[in-house]
Amino acid sequence: MPELSHGRRMLVLAICCMSLLIVSLDNTVLNVALPSLQRELDASTSGLQWTIDAYTLVLASLLMPAGSTADRIGRRRVFLSGLVVFTLGSLLCSLAPDLNWLVVFRMVQAVGGSMLNPVAMSIITNTFTDPRERARAIGVWGAVVGLSMAAGPLVGGLLVDSVGWRSIFWVNLPVGLAALLLTWRFVPESRAPRARRPDPVGQVLVMALFGSLTYAIIEAPHGSWLSTAPFAALAVIALLALLRYEPRRPEPLIDLRFFRSAPFSGATVIAVSAFAALGGFLFLSTLYLQNVRGLSALEAGLWMLPMAVPTFLCAPLSGRLVGSRGPRLPLLVAGGAMTVSGLLFALFEAETSNATLLAGYVLFGVGFGFVNAPITNTAVSGMPLAQAGVASAVASTSRQLGQTLGVAVLGAVLAAGVGSSSYADTFVTASRPGWWILTACGAGVLTLGVLTTGPWARATAERAARRLESEERPPRRTGVGA
Repeated sequence: MPELSHGRRMLVLAICCMSLLIVSLDNTVLNVALPSLQRELDASTSGLQWTIDAYTLVLASLLMPAGSTADRIGRRRVFLSGLVVFTLGSLLCSLAPDLNWLVVFRMVQAVGGSMLNPVAMSIITNTFTDPRERARAIGVWGAVVGLSMAAGPLVGGLLVDSVGWRSIFWVNLPVGLAALLLTWRFVPESRAPRARRPDPVGQVLVMALFGSLTYAIIEAPHGSWLSTAPFAALAVIALLALLRYEPRRPEPLIDLRFFRSAPFSGATVIAVSAFAALGGFLFLSTLYLQNVRGLSALEAGLWMLPMAVPTFLCAPLSGRLVGSRGPRLPLLVAGGAMTVSGLLFALFEAETSNATLLAGYVLFGVGFGFVNAPITNTAVSGMPLAQAGVASAVASTSRQLGQTLGVAVLGAVLAAGVGSSSYADTFVTASRPGWWILTACGAGVLTLGVLTTGPWARATAERAARRLESEERPPRRTGVGA
């Protein structure tokens, strides 16, 4: 990629953030619309889970090949394709005649979304080569997630109450078209110095693993073990096959050598934990506010602002802290705040009091605001620039997989607890195990934040980077004619 001026780099960052905005906004907007979908499309709890998880599941399955494909054929080209498919998918979602078609069109959206976030992060990584400047850029990137959380519930609530749930997908159309035109005009093309070959077998195994695991979790409360056990077994088989097959390939879909770095491994698990907590938190909160408290979509969106605003404010602060002091402090703040938030709901039934509900939302927003920048920075730091697309795609996959599992697990727990009763009568009791799961996710972020950011962890990252570079470098030729 050619060296760009400061102003041009800022413009590239803004364009990449536009893609993140529509992908992130899509989920937060949809969460507010879930009760409306439930009523108008006669959707069950599992149906609501699939409207979210069909999207995040396809994203998680395709992010890694999208990152390596962009490194191979051109990041700008793949990014433009993603914008076209995502915008088209949004239009189709707004026209869906029933829940089944909505789930299908959400998957079309996700195909486009898989070409956006990891590729945008790779563009940012290769545009901002100075570590401090890159950390600040990633902080801005993280703030966009907070912006989507702040704007999503309000915009979604306003649209659902005034126009209907279909209008929430219209928001993506002007933003997607603007990003498409700006990318075509201002984002330069870039590729990895050496192209990676496709790994179709690895891709099939990843899709089998993620899809069968999610299906088994979501459908477990609604069917017998005989109907879900085969999918759980398929997930185990796919995982074992993946672990055996991938190391044998010279250019695998999932480069297990990255996991020799303790910070990279920690960032991956932290991403799964944090985004599982986010997916579950939004799912439970939306259903509680509208189905139990009886609030409108807009009122529910206003109630979620105490969570969204701290996320928006803390994300750039976290990016600056990562740039100046490293990832440990932001991760400790994130893990601590998310853990205390979960405990408020699990131990003190925060839903039953406005004061504790407000405190729980604020603490979760602070925690999630601090967690994103250290995940992203740690995932790509120390990796050769040629591997930026693959490394950032693994981090993005971990986020989407976490959110998929969060909605699947907590939705299954809630469905099992509610049973045939009404939400209003049993929600607080039925959701209690879910809040304990979210508390465990926050504690995991806190623990791994300590273990994977010290001198030992940094030493493993340095060794992993050296080995990656040496193994990627072709051997020197010797002898006559060398």
